[in-house]
Amino acid sequence: MRAIARRRNGRLAHDVDVRGHSVTADEPEERGGEDEGPSPQELLAVSLASCTAITIEMYADRKKWDVGQLLVEVDVEYDGPVPDQFIVTLHLPGGLSEEQLERLRVIAGKCPVHRALASETKVRITDRVAPL
Repeated sequence: MRAIARRRNGRLAHDVDVRGHSVTADEPEERGGEDEGPSPQELLAVSLASCTAITIEMYADRKKWDVGQLLVEVDVEYDGPVPDQFIVTLHLPGGLSEEQLERLRVIAGKCPVHRALASETKVRITDRVAPL
């Protein structure tokens, strides 16, 4: 998987392409951007919320459990510029047993984005300098 960010004509806005899809990332105006899309930090919360929801949906489908209109909220708390804590709230339908609810909470913690954020994932930076 590769994501490629290309600067737009704006100050900080970038179009990010991945697997034929495009998303715009920018900063809010108070941070020097033009607010043309979510900030990279907000996209991190989007990634966690969507990954958690999809992971639960896939598991529930395999178990033939009805999770109805599943909703996943992610709140981010900061202690400085780096997120200190992600709070994931699952909105699940009534009618599930306590055992099913507990299993879904465990499965939510197994989504790949959650696991990457909770671990010591390595990031290696390389470069390619274009000739002038």
